[in-house]
Amino acid sequence: MKQVRPKKNLGQHFLTDLSIAKAIADTVDACPDLPVLEVGPGMGVMTQYLVEKPRELKVVEIDRESVAWLNEHFPRLRDNILGEDFLRMDLTQVFDGRPFVLTGNYPYDISSQIFFKMLDNKELIPCCTGMIQREVAQRMASAPGTKAYGILSVLIQAWYEVEYLFTVDEHVFNPPPKVKSAVIRMTRNDVMDLGCDERLFRRVVKTVFGQRRKMLRVSLRQLFSETQPQAGFYEQDIMTRRPEQLTIQEFIALTNLVAEQLR
Repeated sequence: MKQVRPKKNLGQHFLTDLSIAKAIADTVDACPDLPVLEVGPGMGVMTQYLVEKPRELKVVEIDRESVAWLNEHFPRLRDNILGEDFLRMDLTQVFDGRPFVLTGNYPYDISSQIFFKMLDNKELIPCCTGMIQREVAQRMASAPGTKAYGILSVLIQAWYEVEYLFTVDEHVFNPPPKVKSAVIRMTRNDVMDLGCDERLFRRVVKTVFGQRRKMLRVSLRQLFSETQPQAGFYEQDIMTRRPEQLTIQEFIALTNLVAEQLR
């Protein structure tokens, strides 16, 4: 069977450097004893190293041509090659409700959606590793007060420790992307409850970062289109700050302040 043709509509950039593929596959070793789900294996450049590890492995691939390639070249994985759309999968069914490690060379155009799905299934995914666009990785790992700090930084770091592991150049892909890539690892922290309404937390974070250059007393007004907060709400000290200046704990406190007014 001839090699799989990278498809632009699927955002496919096939990694060609085997040493980098092995290094990414080895990032799952920090979370031992758990089964592994690889997203978007393509022609299995990472899969060939993952399959040698002494743990259960499944791969999910939406591209039918890639699925056919994987079935031909990885016969021992045949029952564990899932020809599905990861974003539509019920992750509780993958390993019969057991937690697992998520990894992959993620398509750039849906990487944020993949991580939002990870957050929705955080009790199933204690560890997530893989390669994404460098700019996205920097946002995920950045600290308060930095230019890259934003929605992904806050929502992911609320539940995961994020490590920016290494940068990958463009020339090791077919076709080469126009940007650099990076490999990251996220490991669940000890937080079991944020101490606020989690859905409102997401809404607050997304709302204020939607106007990141404005003070909170301006951007938060979008949340009160149907009701007005009590007098003094916008005069609190925190309201003169901008979203990139807030720590996660301060976002939690802000969410509780908003919740009081919405009630």
